Amino acid sequence: MAGLAAAAEARRLGAHPLVLEKLDRPGGSMLLSSGVFWRHRELDTFREECPEGDERLQRLIFERLEAGTDWLQSLGGPVTARETGNPLTSGVRFDPDGLTRALVEAAGGLAHNGSPGGVELDDPLGDTPGAVPLILATGGFGASRDLLRAHVTPEADHALLRAAPGSTGDGLRIGLEAGGATSAGLEQVYARAMPAPPAKVGDRDLVRASQLYARHADVTNERGERYEARTWSETDVAQWQLRQPRARAWFRVRADRLDERVRERTVGEMIDVAERAGAPVRRRDDDVTVETVAGVTATLGGLAIDESARVLDESRRPVAGVFACGADAGGIATGGYASGLAAALVFGRIAARAALGETP
Repeated sequence: MAGLAAAAEARRLGAHPLVLEKLDRPGGSMLLSSGVFWRHRELDTFREECPEGDERLQRLIFERLEAGTDWLQSLGGPVTARETGNPLTSGVRFDPDGLTRALVEAAGGLAHNGSPGGVELDDPLGDTPGAVPLILATGGFGASRDLLRAHVTPEADHALLRAAPGSTGDGLRIGLEAGGATSAGLEQVYARAMPAPPAKVGDRDLVRASQLYARHADVTNERGERYEARTWSETDVAQWQLRQPRARAWFRVRADRLDERVRERTVGEMIDVAERAGAPVRRRDDDVTVETVAGVTATLGGLAIDESARVLDESRRPVAGVFACGADAGGIATGGYASGLAAALVFGRIAARAALGETP
């Protein structure tokens, strides 16, 4: 999302951006998401939810998201809902496939020999180009077991990947090689409880298969130690779970709570999805227990950036010609949970304008 947004904005401003896409299809993790671009209704709530994040960066998302979603609609991004289903947040839901197509077209289409710019598939960036501005938008390092193990959890090998497989830390590596520094929160991720193996969950089922009912359940690890959900988003549950043996947690739900609703679904319906996927589910007269595994969606720490999406060095001075957005940019949702798509959209556009010498 961040890379395509940056490229589409740069092209609107008259440039011929080249997107080097590591995968064999565009869209990154956005293509696998629910397509909701949201923000907290109040900036103070954003600060309370993500207290360790940079207030200057959070304010930009809060102030510019609505203009950003209007821009996506002007590009032809198909809207499927104009509300989030959560009274604490506001935003717009897009169809991920349609939005990907619209952004690729706005970015110059798929690149062909002899045509300037566009999106080149199966083309990972190896080194920092010296002659042109570089915008890093590689999706963080959630798909790298080695980096997850080094920064997040010793249970990294057991975690489920709930994001694009190309998000292996290329942007972090290149940004650091260029002289950049890391943000706070490298040990933090946005994750969800997912059906545990032998369950099979396809890429397009990652949202539907999420087990988002910890506040209606007794949550334990394999040692029987309990954890009680503390946030409405339940990202704290998944963060805890990610560090438990084999990244596992068991959700036991009383029978009288199966009809509790979490947005558009009931607890029972989510459990049914897990059972159909093949997760270990134990049903008794009085309760149901589901074995879950932590699924990593995005890393929250990354490269340190300023309000113009410029990568900063250890002295917090900008690294010339290098910008970062999306999950490559850290320090936004640190300490909590915020929309990764919203940050990707806002800072993708900011990075493009700054790279071209425009007012961000």
